[in-house]
Amino acid sequence: MTADERVGYAVAPPGSPIFYEVRRASRASLRGGDAASTIVLCDGIGCDGYVWKYLRRSLAEDFDQLHWHYPGHGRTPPPRDPSRVTIEDLADDLAIVLDDAGIDRAILFGHSMGVQVVLETFRRHRDRVAALGLFCGAPGNPLRTFKRTTVLERLLPGMRAAVGRAPGVARRLSRMFLPTGLSYAIAAQVEINGRLLDRSDFMPYLRGLSKVDPTLFLSMLAAAGQHTATDLLPSVDAPTLIVAGDRDGFTPPELSHGMAEAIPDAVLITVEGGSHTAPLERPHFVDNEVLRFLDNHFGPLRATRAIEHAVPHNRLP
Repeated sequence: MTADERVGYAVAPPGSPIFYEVRRASRASLRGGDAASTIVLCDGIGCDGYVWKYLRRSLAEDFDQLHWHYPGHGRTPPPRDPSRVTIEDLADDLAIVLDDAGIDRAILFGHSMGVQVVLETFRRHRDRVAALGLFCGAPGNPLRTFKRTTVLERLLPGMRAAVGRAPGVARRLSRMFLPTGLSYAIAAQVEINGRLLDRSDFMPYLRGLSKVDPTLFLSMLAAAGQHTATDLLPSVDAPTLIVAGDRDGFTPPELSHGMAEAIPDAVLITVEGGSHTAPLERPHFVDNEVLRFLDNHFGPLRATRAIEHAVPHNRLP
């Protein structure tokens, strides 16, 4: 940890620690320290930051960054109240984290389930949100559109019952199977674009997911499946950027298109060949568009051109 980084634990009800880290911008902000100088990164379910790898580097000069871990994810222990894992709970947890970090207002970025967390935070804590970035996500009920079917929603009760009967076995299998080359190969067949995504960028997700308790994961997944912020979209009056992968099967791109149509003045960008991990598959393109959006609303920024750190495997299909 450097002098420009710090970590902390906020305390959510009923006394559950929530881990977060803050990275300060590497140069003095041109915006004079205004309230929109911090970007908060909200992960998808089972994730602890892997998808933000390249974007964090692109933002490092101009924006402070706060990244936090959901209950039972990464460095945050499981919640003391196992039922407190709804999207509404996570939105309230984020407000508590902002309080603990001394941040009044921030730009919120969410990936996958993090899109729901960001939108619900806007609903419940409007004064804390300066802008929204919605990456490869759905505004609600994602189990009903997963791979454009309702199969996952119909299977989930049986999955929860099976894990509930043998939670120890489920944990052992998860830790043995998920962080393996076989899991990566399966993911490359069913979702991620293996021609664009480097294996080393995806394995941290599999390792992190393997450490999340399956019972907690399925409870949180069920809660996300029941949540919707679709009704909120027409009233979103903060600057909004929406990023979609045109081959995203987990949260199909038409969901992003629908959000862009419903949110006034939202900016939509579509990543060619991008799957659910589009920010890692085309970091040059995604990072440039994010910086352009931020420059338009919170500039001036210095970094508004191609990001040189993009990985060499980032190529056209």
